[in-house]
Order: sequence, then structure tokens, then C-alpha cells
Amino acid sequence: MTREYLNVVLKDHDEGNHVFFGTIFQDMKIDIRFQAFFSQAALMQYLNGKSAPVPDVLFMNYDIPENNAMDILDEIKSNERYSAMTVAVYSEQVSPAEEEEIFVRGANVFMRKPALYQDLKKRITEIMAVSWQYHTCGLNKDNFIMKV
Repeated sequence: MTREYLNVVLKDHDEGNHVFFGTIFQDMKIDIRFQAFFSQAALMQYLNGKSAPVPDVLFMNYDIPENNAMDILDEIKSNERYSAMTVAVYSEQVSPAEEEEIFVRGANVFMRKPALYQDLKKRITEIMAVSWQYHTCGLNKDNFIMKV
């Protein structure tokens, strides 16, 4: 039996992005349970908690000041518990080599973060629609790679 909602987690050091993502998720037709974290420590404490459900989708800012996003991605992907979790990494600017490395390290989605809110909303909505399809249809997330 599938749930009628998606658990979504955001890791971003910018409070404005927490507000943007939260507002976008509230406006969606899909029921989303959303939590946001500022620090890697808080995110990993939540993810490693025994009672916390494994998120369906993790959005993570590539440009984080306290640690390397690739280290967080490695830590998450090395734990079998998170194998079904979709990881979406986003950034305003990355090089083609960095973009490729994001996928090599196990991210399912790379999103170039647009400057305009409406464009951000469109891209996040697109990602969530595909994630919802994978969730409700039981598709293999190992085959899920997306660039927006």
C-alpha cells in the first residue's frame, strides 16, 4: 500500500530558500510533508533517527558553506536505508564537470536554480511530479535521473 503523500526534506543554509520551497510545496496538488534543515549535522541527526521516516525526496543545495555537498551525498548514498530516496541537488552555477560528478556520486536530479521564483516553482513542480509517479507506480528509482 502506498502512502498518499511524499516526505520531502530540504538541506539549505539560506532561510529564504526554506520559505520558497515551503510555499511551493503548499501550492502543489500532491500532499507533501516538508521539513527543512540548515545544517548538515541537523539533517544527519534527523536521517539517522530510528523513528524518522526515510524521506522520499531530499533537495540539497550544492553551495553549502559548512561542508561539501558531495560529502553529504556520499554519506547518504553509502547507507542502504536511503537507497529508495530521490536526491535532488541544486545550484545557481556549477561547471559541467561538477554537474557530472553530482550524478556519478548518486544524485538522481540536478536542478540549475533559476533567479525567478516562478521558474523555480515550475522546476520543483516538475521534479515532484516525476517523483510522485515513481512513488505511486513503484518504478525503480535506480533508473531515475533528471536534469532541469
